[in-house]
Amino acid sequence: MTEVLLKELTNSDIDWILATGQREEVTAGTILIRQGAPVDALYILLDGALTVSVAQADDNPIGRAFAALEGGELSGREIARLTNGEVVGEVPFLASYQSSTTVKAIRKSLVLMIPQQQLSKKMQEDVTFAAHLYRAIAVLLAHRLEQIVNQIGQSTIVLFQPQIREILFTFAELNDSDIGWMIAAGNAIRIPAGAVLFHAGRPVDALYILLDGKMVASSAEDMDNPLTRAFSNLEETDRIEREFAKLSRGDIVGETPFVEASPPAMTIRAVEDAIVLSIPRWRLAAKLLHDVGFAARFYRVLAILLTDKQQAIINRLGYGRITYSSGQSLDERLTYEDELSSGFLAQVTLAGTRFDWMLKQIRGS
Repeated sequence: MTEVLLKELTNSDIDWILATGQREEVTAGTILIRQGAPVDALYILLDGALTVSVAQADDNPIGRAFAALEGGELSGREIARLTNGEVVGEVPFLASYQSSTTVKAIRKSLVLMIPQQQLSKKMQEDVTFAAHLYRAIAVLLAHRLEQIVNQIGQSTIVLFQPQIREILFTFAELNDSDIGWMIAAGNAIRIPAGAVLFHAGRPVDALYILLDGKMVASSAEDMDNPLTRAFSNLEETDRIEREFAKLSRGDIVGETPFVEASPPAMTIRAVEDAIVLSIPRWRLAAKLLHDVGFAARFYRVLAILLTDKQQAIINRLGYGRITYSSGQSLDERLTYEDELSSGFLAQVTLAGTRFDWMLKQIRGS
């Protein structure tokens, strides 16, 4: 993935990173990021290899059962391997929760460590740098998510059918002017129940925001070949599909063209009459090219969504440290991993207000 950073960052971006970062040699077995612990730096892997794994507390019955099914130990499960050019430690810059994975060197490696405080300040002061880095992170996360799904195996995911959690709060990341532009550039389209918004394996021509109704994301069984998956939609054949996620108001789909990911692996279908805001791909691409502030906020949102999808898969597999998962009562003196902060709740309120304003503007026009 070395080419991602070289492609997305400019020479001045790279110069700042080199001047600010500290080169560190780490031996095999060194843990850079520990699951559940705060992350205080961004790491760029210059040479070597890292493994990403998730573990489950011993008192979680789901985790114990899942480990027994696999015939393995509960200590952890590798979900990805990272090579030169990969970035880790990006979650603190995208959301308010702690790392859900452990990142460890599997052989002697060289990393560039950039302190979180200095990076956050740079991204606040230099919106162009922020746009470039957020896009790079979003592209890397999209590839990593695909790798995690392949590593875990779709049969495993089917057992738990993870649902992408409500992401309405991402509207708090956008400005009022951003939302106003989306309304002006997009079209409100009604999707009747049972209709397909877009097919798995086919190009996506727009970014879609679900305004009302419900949709599901599903994938057909035994459709590993992307060409077979794409062209099978032209045939009148009955195919068994597995439901992966339920989508509701505020969810965003169709982002893959903007993070250079493979065509979507899932088909999006309305399960009841729905309304989506369709923003043509070419219009959004032009906006991202000419409005660097919008680009920074947009790619930050995509990075949040991709991080959230990764977290949803991990949680639905029974991994993750949930200290009260075995029937224990909550203790008001303790701060739990999943506990919502007042800042997060304020973001949700702001996002809800902006989303409601969007709906009123669209209905009024």
